[in-house]
Amino acid sequence: MSAYPIFMYHNIAQAPRGLKRWRSLYVSPGALARQMWLLQRFGYTGLSMSDAMPYLRGEKQGRIAVITLDDGYVDNLQFALPVLKRYGFTATCYVVSGSIGRYNNWDAEKLGIQKPLMTVAQMRAWQEGGMEIGAHTRSHPRLSQCSPAQLQDEIAGSKADLEDVLGAPITQFCYPYGDLDDRVAETTRTAGYAAATTTRRGRASIGTDLWRLPRVQVARHHLLPQFAMRAFTDYENKRA
Repeated sequence: MSAYPIFMYHNIAQAPRGLKRWRSLYVSPGALARQMWLLQRFGYTGLSMSDAMPYLRGEKQGRIAVITLDDGYVDNLQFALPVLKRYGFTATCYVVSGSIGRYNNWDAEKLGIQKPLMTVAQMRAWQEGGMEIGAHTRSHPRLSQCSPAQLQDEIAGSKADLEDVLGAPITQFCYPYGDLDDRVAETTRTAGYAAATTTRRGRASIGTDLWRLPRVQVARHHLLPQFAMRAFTDYENKRA
């Protein structure tokens, strides 16, 4: 049975000097380039979530890897886009619609750093480069702690916000912190998203619940052999 890695990235940049916590969220542009080279070298195509849906639904088969980036940082446009275009790959960037053009207000205090988020114009430049925008709620909350009204606001509202400013359908969703329960997943499905990703470890196979898709985290300290193990073997499923 085919199993597809859905890679999870955050920042594509050198980790700032003096940053003590969560340096793992940063993958350097050079490391990303080596990882994408490796995928191509092994005959894989990197795809956005929407481009990958026929494979995840079992309608097509092939060597694909799905590339996702959480939160919508400006460095994704600056440094990830050129690398992805070099290899002819596509990717999905999940955006927090209430923080467009601002910064990571949900964890800036904890991390000790304000990281700039893409503006509407920058999101359009990402799309014009062949990439996809997905939704990541309005305010990056822990969704399992939200009331039914808050869930609708965060999940359906984020979709509406992004469709309004970008003028294109938003069909992909990502749960902040990977936090979800049955109620959250059902709200996401009924909001009209085609699929949603979690932070649960593993590779996605045919028959995996499309609104609870596992991902493969790529961190700053992962060397190329570690990336390869996560991409091409059952390592992540065994560690799940």
